[in-house]
Amino acid sequence: MSDAPRFGIWAAVHGSRAAHHDPDEPDDASWERNRALVLEAEALGFDSVLIAQHTANPFDDERDQLEAWTAAAALAALTRRIEIIAAIKPGLYHPVVLAKMALQIEHIARGRFALNLVNAWNRAEFERAGLPFPAHDDRYAYGREWIDCVGRLMRGERVSIQGDHFRIEDYQLRPAGTFRVRPRIYLGGESEPARALAVDQADVWFINGQPIDEVRALIADVARRPAANGPLRYGLSAFVIARETDAEAADEHARLLALAQRDATLRAETRARTDAASVMFAKTEAASSRHVGTNGGTAAGLVGSYETVANRIRSFHEAGIELFMLQFQPFEAEMRRFADAVLPRIR
Repeated sequence: MSDAPRFGIWAAVHGSRAAHHDPDEPDDASWERNRALVLEAEALGFDSVLIAQHTANPFDDERDQLEAWTAAAALAALTRRIEIIAAIKPGLYHPVVLAKMALQIEHIARGRFALNLVNAWNRAEFERAGLPFPAHDDRYAYGREWIDCVGRLMRGERVSIQGDHFRIEDYQLRPAGTFRVRPRIYLGGESEPARALAVDQADVWFINGQPIDEVRALIADVARRPAANGPLRYGLSAFVIARETDAEAADEHARLLALAQRDATLRAETRARTDAASVMFAKTEAASSRHVGTNGGTAAGLVGSYETVANRIRSFHEAGIELFMLQFQPFEAEMRRFADAVLPRIR
């Protein structure tokens, strides 16, 4: 774990789920907005940006969706310091093609690129395109073989594989290793196959937003397993609502929760597209009436006064969380508030 926590933002790849109900949040997933958002985040001192990967908007396919990997390449060229993390679903790209894309963005970013392996939950994204969508554990078996190929290719190794899913003969990618051994690998997912894959292949394991005792238990379970790439580090997704007082933050949480509850039809449609075996959605669906945001959102408890939020971040960091991947609403205004009022209390 690093001496100081790092802070990242989720790019606005599909606008906001509640944006069409919130007059303060633009329902805008455009490249123009995301470029401005990430450049401002870098200027404010944020360390990373995570670009979720979807081909169509996973919540409402009538709404816009930013493409992750082309956006990541463009952001790599425009930024100077912030880490660019692009999510990837193995079933959408052959490992040789994806590894080459990753190495090119790593070169553009001069060693600031990372990929976030997610083994997919949006069944409709695959099935409507005529692509296979195997059962949960089978997707992880596929993803394990896939990331082994990608990791070795990103290291510049000459790769030959005769696996269950891929046949690769004497393949090597160049340039590789220009800035470091390979781009960083993040992995999301809390199922047993995800935990096992994280210790075998990842540098950082992403945990969904949830109370600190649950996070401690997850970290303890994974930390006891020998990690292939050195000590595994940990990231946490969280939605932040910070105000001058705890009461003001609670009022804003209630306002956003009321807006989110107007999305009952949208949530039902999302459920219909979702793999029922997804641990993330099993947790977040059960808590959706009490929390705001995706991937656990406010379940992490980063709701309160500036000092309350800062103290909770310190507690998570002491528990092992290195990177906090944050959501806000309205995004730009609340990101600035966090940078102005919370970051100085921590740093």
